[in-house]
Amino acid sequence: MAFASQGDTAEKQISFTEIGDGLYAFTAEGDPNSGVIIGDDSVMIVEAQATPRLAQKVIDCVRSVTDKPISHVVLTHYHAVRVLGASAFGADQVIMSDAARGMVIERGQEDWDSEFQRFPRLFEGHESIPGLTFPTTTFSDSMTVYLGQRKVEIKQIGRAHTAGDSVIWVPDSQTMFTGDVVEYHSACYCGDGHFEEWG
Repeated sequence: MAFASQGDTAEKQISFTEIGDGLYAFTAEGDPNSGVIIGDDSVMIVEAQATPRLAQKVIDCVRSVTDKPISHVVLTHYHAVRVLGASAFGADQVIMSDAARGMVIERGQEDWDSEFQRFPRLFEGHESIPGLTFPTTTFSDSMTVYLGQRKVEIKQIGRAHTAGDSVIWVPDSQTMFTGDVVEYHSACYCGDGHFEEWG
């Protein structure tokens, strides 16, 4: 029996919603999602989309609200549909946890091949993917990034949706980007889940 997602090929309505001061949520009726954090001097993107072509839709939305450069892309975990568009942003730093990087090494291409078959809508423009996405910066527990004066904390919270999930906390607005650790009106994907540790 085919995955329901294989038949989900209709165009989705994109929304770009301000969720706090300089904070935005990009989505296309629930998937794919990206977060945007605008600092004093640059922009951080949370989740990169599956292809550079889809990432360009996020960039176009960002450019509708700021011309600051995109300096950081944070990947909350490794699943191909969340990371393979990272090259489009031209960011100086692509950040993920050490454990998430380990998943790229262990089964990056295998996951890409699997998700490409299961999620055709999310791989629009797949021919533009330059290859597996590897981070330029990793961390084992937590790290802090300053976008000018704006502090952003990135924490690897342990095993949950995958072995390497991270969350992004913006203290000045009390806002957290959770990746796929938290789902809304959707069953969580559990193929790489660690149920006893997923709070």
